[in-house]
Amino acid sequence: MANPNYRRYAAGGVVSNTGTWMQRVAQDWLVLELAAGSGATALGITTGLQFLPFLLLTPFAGLVADRMPKQRLLQLTNLGMALPAAVLGVLAVTGTAEVWHVYVLALLLGAASAFDAPARQSFVSELVDPVDLTNAVGLNSASFNAARLVGPGLAGVLIAAFGGGAVATGWVILLNALSYAAPIWSLRHLDTSRIDAAPANRGPGAIREGVAYVRARPDLLLVLSLVFFAGTFGLNFQITSALMATEVYGKGPEEFGLLGTVLAIGSLTGSLLAARRTNVRHRLVVGAALAFGTMVVLSGLMPSYLTFALLAPVTGLTALTFITSANTYMQLHTDAGVRGRVMALYMMIFMGGTPLGAPIIGWIGEEYGARWTLVGGGTLTIVGVVVSAAVHLRLDRARRERDDVVDESAVRTASAAF
Repeated sequence: MANPNYRRYAAGGVVSNTGTWMQRVAQDWLVLELAAGSGATALGITTGLQFLPFLLLTPFAGLVADRMPKQRLLQLTNLGMALPAAVLGVLAVTGTAEVWHVYVLALLLGAASAFDAPARQSFVSELVDPVDLTNAVGLNSASFNAARLVGPGLAGVLIAAFGGGAVATGWVILLNALSYAAPIWSLRHLDTSRIDAAPANRGPGAIREGVAYVRARPDLLLVLSLVFFAGTFGLNFQITSALMATEVYGKGPEEFGLLGTVLAIGSLTGSLLAARRTNVRHRLVVGAALAFGTMVVLSGLMPSYLTFALLAPVTGLTALTFITSANTYMQLHTDAGVRGRVMALYMMIFMGGTPLGAPIIGWIGEEYGARWTLVGGGTLTIVGVVVSAAVHLRLDRARRERDDVVDESAVRTASAAF
């Protein structure tokens, strides 16, 4: 926070992130209002469409992030996210919103977000010195989760205050559209002389170069594998919290919004703890992923709304410990010239798994009940982490054995020559 650019950038992010969390609750509640009788499936489709662009566009978005000044790119992406939010808010307020409107606008919002994410993730390393990067990534997560503390609860209160129906959600979504003005303003007022932008390769094959870089790094591949399983099957709180609140516990928008807030208590704690670390190792990433999967399973077994809410902060703590450690590891162990493309691959796998997992989780909730969205998702996360770690250890052991053989052969050749 001693860095003036980072302070300004973080302040704009808090405002925008609060609006984003408000819209997440409002959009989910709008879908439940519009798709009565098939809410779980509609929520799964909406979430899947919103994150589908991460799967399709993120590699190209990472290339753009490496080639275009990130300060300018982020201003454009924030404007691109504000427009579909404004349109959806107007449709809901005027009472003309339909489920297909939400689907289309969620897809457009996701497209802008796909270009925003790799630029935003890698921009932090241009704002601060390398020695402060771990701290900055942790504080970014803290900012995001401080907004998560306020946003969902505030959205639930406002939706209830405006009548609790589809029209009420529109006013909340419009507030999110306005919130994007804050990061645009902060980005326009950064001191460009203090931004350390790394030059990137502008020749052909730049995307392939980024993929090849990751393929040659088993340590990065392990983190990406863990992120895939956790992001695809475990981090579906938009769906699981909505279904648990409404179908299992019979609660309304205020209690639904409160779940997001209490989850963020643990997430904020995890972010602040991450900001204190000076180094991140594989052991932390793997351990946090296993702990997160376990907490997701336990959440699905909670007998009452109260016990579910009390466990939510612990779930949030494990989730953010995993997310922040994985993110930090990728940035700290990646060369600056390919960081945008590497973080694009990271975001593609992290967020792009949602279009695969969200419809499956929604279908499970529709067919087998809301509890199985958590029990099944957490179990798949644990299995994926265990298998990924085992494969990594086996490959790493084989690589060391090959290196030993090569070294021994080199010594024998040198001895014979001597």
